[in-house]
Amino acid sequence: MATDPFTSTATSTTTAFAGDANSTESWSARVRTLTRLGRHREALSLLRDGDPSPPPHALALPAAVISCTALSLPSGVAQIQALGYKRGLLPSSDAYLLSALLSSYSRLGLLPRAHQLLDEMPLASTPPTTLRTAFNSLISGCAMHALPAACFVLFRRMRAAGVPFDAVTLMALVPAAPQSVVPQLHTLLGKVGLAAETTVANCLISVYGRRGAALARQVFDEMPMASRDLVSWNAVLSAHAQNGLAVDALDLYSRMRGHDGNGVEPDAVTLVGVLSSCAHLGARGVGLGVEQYMQERLPGFRTNLQLCNSLINFHARCGSLPQAQQLFDEMPRKSIVSWTALITGYGMHGHGDVTVNLFQMMVSEGIRPDNVAMVGLLSACSHSGLYDEGRKYFSAMESTYQLRPTVEHYTCMVDLLGRAGRLKEARDLISSMPMPADGAVWGALLGACKIHKNVEIGEEAFEHVIKLEPSNAGYYVLMANIYTDTGQLEGVVRVRAMMRERGLKKEPGCSYVEHKGRVHLFMADDHSHPQAKRIYELVIKLEHMVKEKTGGTAGTDVHRVVEGHSQKAHVPLIGFHSEKLAVAFGMLNTDGGEIVVIKNLRVCGDCHSFLKTVSAIANRAFLVRDASRFHRFEGGACSCKDYW
Repeated sequence: MATDPFTSTATSTTTAFAGDANSTESWSARVRTLTRLGRHREALSLLRDGDPSPPPHALALPAAVISCTALSLPSGVAQIQALGYKRGLLPSSDAYLLSALLSSYSRLGLLPRAHQLLDEMPLASTPPTTLRTAFNSLISGCAMHALPAACFVLFRRMRAAGVPFDAVTLMALVPAAPQSVVPQLHTLLGKVGLAAETTVANCLISVYGRRGAALARQVFDEMPMASRDLVSWNAVLSAHAQNGLAVDALDLYSRMRGHDGNGVEPDAVTLVGVLSSCAHLGARGVGLGVEQYMQERLPGFRTNLQLCNSLINFHARCGSLPQAQQLFDEMPRKSIVSWTALITGYGMHGHGDVTVNLFQMMVSEGIRPDNVAMVGLLSACSHSGLYDEGRKYFSAMESTYQLRPTVEHYTCMVDLLGRAGRLKEARDLISSMPMPADGAVWGALLGACKIHKNVEIGEEAFEHVIKLEPSNAGYYVLMANIYTDTGQLEGVVRVRAMMRERGLKKEPGCSYVEHKGRVHLFMADDHSHPQAKRIYELVIKLEHMVKEKTGGTAGTDVHRVVEGHSQKAHVPLIGFHSEKLAVAFGMLNTDGGEIVVIKNLRVCGDCHSFLKTVSAIANRAFLVRDASRFHRFEGGACSCKDYW
């Protein structure tokens, strides 16, 4: 005989309720209360063993269905359905019970039963609102099981039967719809006057944000300011943060915290998106403000794993490794994401040995690495010149960790081999890849050819990469630099001609420093800063000092063309890279301590030599984050050990 899902618990729930303060509740109300409190077994026991006179009110049955679903008892749901038929509540009289049953069967993966229940409803005699509730429940169930075609079959059937749809209908359809169909649903929402509803607009922002921020932002901007709630702000912030528009995300956060926010306070979801954008940009000031807000307003934030992981990533990517390590150590619970954030952070700073030790600690604690963790580890080995370790862990991916290397892992290995000067080995690895190499793989090989001045393999890599990414100007610049370094001026002319024909321009270098709550941005040859005159004078002075100290031309931009000016001339001057200007500004405006500079491109060899020497001359430390890693200049040396 099948076990009765309503079997009484060891202690009679009815007896237990006798001593409760709310024992004056009706019999049916008690069932609903127990379900709401999550005491599902007690709710079902009461339904079975409670006073049968009077019989339970119809509102108790939907609550009992919810309890059966929570306990994964499909037989219990079927018994309640049978009871509903016996009492005349089904197939169409009770919208609440019908909705609960359809939702329950959907959640339990019993969609055929849900469809059967819907099919049994007499369309002609069932109230329109009840029909709408039934269709909405089943459409939501199909969406939950990622069955978009079934969702739209039901929607077409719903409209053909003349059943009115509402915001709930379309909020189930929109997330399930193919991206090309979403604008059509958006138009339909507008026609029936539902697009302006806050919940509907929030749904549209979230769905549009999966593929880009433009349409998500348009929906947000069209919302009345008073209609924007926390979900609206979180959705539009995430749309920008996840699509690499970090500056816009931080601008939205600033607006949210100001007058435009209408008093909406950020929550953990908001702050995760903001910290992600701060990490991407290196916006330390904003991120530290977020951390202070968390400490003051979210005292339990350390129990929020996602928020702590975001904060570790922020500190690591903004140059504050000690803070990242401390936060990691204080976490009561750590996930693979926590470990990966710290592993990647140490790797970016060139601490390869620490990264390897962290990885081993993670594995020893029983946490299996995933593909993202392996990318962080292999990248750290590459930046630190740990050739043997990198090869070992790459080989162990399948044999030890049951992970199949992806194109990202091959990119790391090509970079590792290339930096180590094993260019032919890197090229052979590309040939052996089980998937086509993408632009990043060939770009890594091209970058290695720049380091080692290898024209032959560089030309091969360049030929492949411009077929895959023909509009990426950075690869053309790399090839031109290889020709320049090897004295092949005809090659330089040829590459520059290709860039002109394709309308490509080199991305301008820029660096910025945060000082007293403001971001000071510098471009190459930038004269727009109010302190430009003093900044250029200091750079020229430092270049003379570097030349005297090194006895040569290290870090002094000997190739700079200064037309119409002597070396003692004041601004305007040309040929000054942005990181030199940013460091000079920092030196002029601070008395001591580390100067942190964020740069969008890779630090060039001239500036690298210059900053090493200046760190010794001025007895200052400079932390520069370029496009791929951190460089800490102190005492005449760099943390990268000239391996970058």
